[in-house]
Amino acid sequence: MKLGTAIAEIMRREGIEILCGYPVNHLIEHAAKAEIRPVMVRQERVGVHMADAISRVTSGRTIGAFCMQHGPGAENAMGGVAQCFGESVPVLVLPMGYQRRLAHIEPNFNSSEAMKAFSKSSEPIILAAEVTNIFRRAFTKLKNGRGGPVIVEIPADMWNEEVPEPLNYTPVLRTRYGADPVHVKEAASLLVNAKRPVIYAGQGVHYAQAWPQLKRLAERLAIPVTTSLGGKSSFPETHPLSLGSGGLAVPRAVPKFLAEADVIFGIGCSFTETSFGIAMPKGKTIIHSTLDPNHLNKDVETKIGLVGDAGLVLDALLEEIGKTVTADRDTSAVAAEIAASHKEWLAKWMPKLTSNDAPLSPYRVLWDLQHTVDIKNTIITHDAGSPRDQLSPFWKAVEPLSYLGWGKTTQLGYGLGLAMGAKLAKPDKLCINVWGDAAIGFTGMDFETAVRERIPIMSILLNNFSMAIELKVMPISTEKYRSTDISGDYAAMARAFGGYGERVTRPEDIIPAIRRGIQKTQEGIPVLLEFITSKETEVSRPGT
Repeated sequence: MKLGTAIAEIMRREGIEILCGYPVNHLIEHAAKAEIRPVMVRQERVGVHMADAISRVTSGRTIGAFCMQHGPGAENAMGGVAQCFGESVPVLVLPMGYQRRLAHIEPNFNSSEAMKAFSKSSEPIILAAEVTNIFRRAFTKLKNGRGGPVIVEIPADMWNEEVPEPLNYTPVLRTRYGADPVHVKEAASLLVNAKRPVIYAGQGVHYAQAWPQLKRLAERLAIPVTTSLGGKSSFPETHPLSLGSGGLAVPRAVPKFLAEADVIFGIGCSFTETSFGIAMPKGKTIIHSTLDPNHLNKDVETKIGLVGDAGLVLDALLEEIGKTVTADRDTSAVAAEIAASHKEWLAKWMPKLTSNDAPLSPYRVLWDLQHTVDIKNTIITHDAGSPRDQLSPFWKAVEPLSYLGWGKTTQLGYGLGLAMGAKLAKPDKLCINVWGDAAIGFTGMDFETAVRERIPIMSILLNNFSMAIELKVMPISTEKYRSTDISGDYAAMARAFGGYGERVTRPEDIIPAIRRGIQKTQEGIPVLLEFITSKETEVSRPGT
């Protein structure tokens, strides 16, 4: 059995049905022969983003995979791999490599060495007979522990090598581990006796599929819940105990309740300090539940560490709490306090959310979008910058994995690939990416991929012909050289690629355009709706 045939068969046995990629990588042909669908992109980074979303929307039960050419193809993919690392997403990355005799000769690009710094593991195949062991190691890392990209580099002179038959490969185990029972007991006591506890839920809840346990804990002890951007949709945001989700922009209730908390319970999170996440107030008692012990005391001081799968930790906590608290506590007082905070906050923002101005308020566009789509059947993601900050505080996610939130490295153009990957994995969902005119400049050519590969997403573009959030930090270069000006007719671009493109300039046309877009996606046509918006720079920061 040739090496490529063996790799494709291993992937098939591991449940991979889609291989995103860009040629030349001979694995594409071997995968197609094994009934694994190749999806070709226009730029390698976007292909990694698509694989990323496949892993995310399936809680890692299906592993996204991407392959690319050695040298420049691998170099182009590095940003996407780094994004997976920053967001802890399990993705199998399969670069071609230079021939083994050249692999370590400068200036040849060696993927397994170059990407080691931002991958969970990185290994080249140098002996065909070892391929099953190499992929056992790779998939074990992908299916267990904290997520991250795994690199398996295939040197160009390996394809004709023979792998011993029969192929000795069985899908690897998926296992979980839980926290120390002594620490579970201590954490349960802290939560039971806390006066103003808050739960901070991260994306570990999604990978553990621990949504019911999170809800039960909140309701049993009447604890308000906020989430990271990655954890958004792990707790229904229409629930009376929901504070909403936070990144750089937050609902007012989030910083208020965190500031007043005596105990903060982080579950399935890293507490990573980032400009695009919730800043934890100092001096709080922190209970930190994480898969990775390296996260304990990394950015916040932890009183109790619960290392393990979010589902197992929550199960253990609920059992321990149930020994003393046998019925749900009354939530009416804290729910009323949350509702009052939300009401006051929304009152301030409602003029922007319902603005009749033209150019359009981006807040009005996203408010109308939220109230037009079927939220329960929608998966939405933001892009970096203004779209993230204008969408995340106000969009109320009600179903798990219906919102693909992200921050930390914040690459422009990330959302398009996420929406396409989500649609490949969940074809019955309406999959939306929200981006700006800066982001589309990075990855917009891959809208053609959506058309060519028959991936009917709906792309919401907020076009203000400007790098608006940079205006304050680039006043001289803007005035003298117009350095923040950008432009384009992106609806026309979408039509030129064979998709549906529509430009919207009047507020009364927002909802009808969205409805037309939804209909086109149901007909199998990718959609780009371009809304001409104002240069809005105000976001819902703490204290506003």
